[in-house]
Amino acid sequence: MNISALADRFGLLVIGLVAFLAILLALYGLAELASRRDRSRAVATVFLAPAVIFLLVGLVYPAVRTLVMSLFSGDGTEFVGIDNYKWAFTNPDALQTIANTAAWIVIVPLLSTGIGLVYAVLIDGRRGERTYKALVFLPMGISFVGASIIWKFIYQYKASGEQIGLANQVRTWFGLDPINWLNVSVLNNLLLMVVLIWIEVGFATVVLSAALKGVPTEIIEAARIDGASPSQIFWRVTVPSIRSAIIVVAVTVFIATLKLFDIVRAMTGGHHGTDVLAHNMWDQAFRLGNDGRGATMAVLLFALVVPVVIYQVRNMRRQELEGR
Repeated sequence: MNISALADRFGLLVIGLVAFLAILLALYGLAELASRRDRSRAVATVFLAPAVIFLLVGLVYPAVRTLVMSLFSGDGTEFVGIDNYKWAFTNPDALQTIANTAAWIVIVPLLSTGIGLVYAVLIDGRRGERTYKALVFLPMGISFVGASIIWKFIYQYKASGEQIGLANQVRTWFGLDPINWLNVSVLNNLLLMVVLIWIEVGFATVVLSAALKGVPTEIIEAARIDGASPSQIFWRVTVPSIRSAIIVVAVTVFIATLKLFDIVRAMTGGHHGTDVLAHNMWDQAFRLGNDGRGATMAVLLFALVVPVVIYQVRNMRRQELEGR
């Protein structure tokens, strides 16, 4: 790259920064002018307007455009109505994708939250609790692609010779034949889920461990005095006391699971019956060039998220009312 090109880019950067500062100064000036006239609504409008504009341009418009695209053919030139949705619910591969996604959003949040809760209870108040938390939280620092590569090595298969995959090496130690794990239908989906569960358990443990610290010890002691067993204390005292934290963890993992793309792409590429909505959406739109079906998968993905978001909003409102 020559000096003139660098100078041009630097000039554009400077112009952009100056424009950004000018907009900020204009906003502050308008807000100051409105505040002098005691117009609180005007001040709020001035500061909220940029955020609303960005929300409309970056979220609302793409959502509406995606919905419209799902009603057109793959090249976007012919209106096909709900034909793309008929394809999604009649095509065997598309149905497999939807079924896989349904399995992911049920199994992964349930196991991640459950294992994280049990682990948090077991280490609560123990010596070395911080170390135990750090160990289980370490996978959170690894990218999904990095974790996929690690686990792909664990599942590695060789038809003959010495196995480099841990899973198959263990099988050979017991005199069993190696298995091409990621090619076995149904089982391969569960093995992919293990990767995400391995990552998300650390998040669940940390959040739920913090919630356990907030459970009043008086309630637990009172339950013990009344003769409650440890299991009764766990199910009837501890779990109801941290119910809101459990919901937050489950919803967070649920949404992360719906957005799943990296693990499937890195480990199987969606082959052998392992495709999910987020990956198929990309596959249809970019690899196969069918924007209509890709948009349809995006709409279905959005439709799965909306009920959970509505539930979470209602849950937060209920907690606010109870807190008052």
